[in-house]
Amino acid sequence: MVCLLPPLLRRAMIYTVKTDALEMRYIKFGRGNKNLVIIPGLNVGSVLDMEEAIVSAYSGFSAEYTVYLFDPRLDLPEKYTVSDLADDTAGAIAALGIEKTCLFGVSVGGMAAMCIAVKYPSLISKLVLGSTVPQIGCDMLGLDGLTGADKVRGFFELLYSDEFIKNLGIADALMSKTVTAEDIRRFEILSHIADGFDITDRLNEIKCPALVIGASNDGILSPSGSAEIAERIGCELYMYGRPYGHAVYDEAPDYKERVLEFLNRE
Repeated sequence: MVCLLPPLLRRAMIYTVKTDALEMRYIKFGRGNKNLVIIPGLNVGSVLDMEEAIVSAYSGFSAEYTVYLFDPRLDLPEKYTVSDLADDTAGAIAALGIEKTCLFGVSVGGMAAMCIAVKYPSLISKLVLGSTVPQIGCDMLGLDGLTGADKVRGFFELLYSDEFIKNLGIADALMSKTVTAEDIRRFEILSHIADGFDITDRLNEIKCPALVIGASNDGILSPSGSAEIAERIGCELYMYGRPYGHAVYDEAPDYKERVLEFLNRE
């Protein structure tokens, strides 16, 4: 989910949830009596700026689900980990009184979703993990030699297929004022959020129904990670082939339908 496109007319409200420890912004849409919480991956700027695109992409969920999508906390410390994101999101879920939600996390959001499923199992009814891995070393993106706009450009070249980047006009967006200095500061912090992440030995603690979706051409995280997660949880796995890469969740036309079918399965 990308926040580099021109702002669109909003169709979802942006809210802020406050706890004793933090403030997090989120969008909420849909009218269903079931809950779905989405934890997105790494973004440049706030994914909430693309709320109309998000609502449109998940329009098929709106009749049966009330959907919540969270940004990382507003007061972002210089060192912030996947475990921190998981604790913050779980705290926000509890503060909003959301009970037994379906949870869908992609990339770094998928790592946080696994942590929530392990540490706060009573919150989760079903789990979907997209384009993620159970462990990672340092410099997830391999872009530590780059800074500022160059790092952002390199990130999107890893994230999306060449054709998708061309169609989005990302190069032009990077030359505009869409990306602020504060956006880049937060991106620099969040680009290291997964350094040293490893939940491998705790995956067997996840007992709720789960679906793992990956892509064999993932240029950011190893595709084998999806298979390892599914094997250790003992759950369903679906892998997309070429041309889809890490951001298959944005590019594959049947991705959302695949997620919805799993969530609605008895």
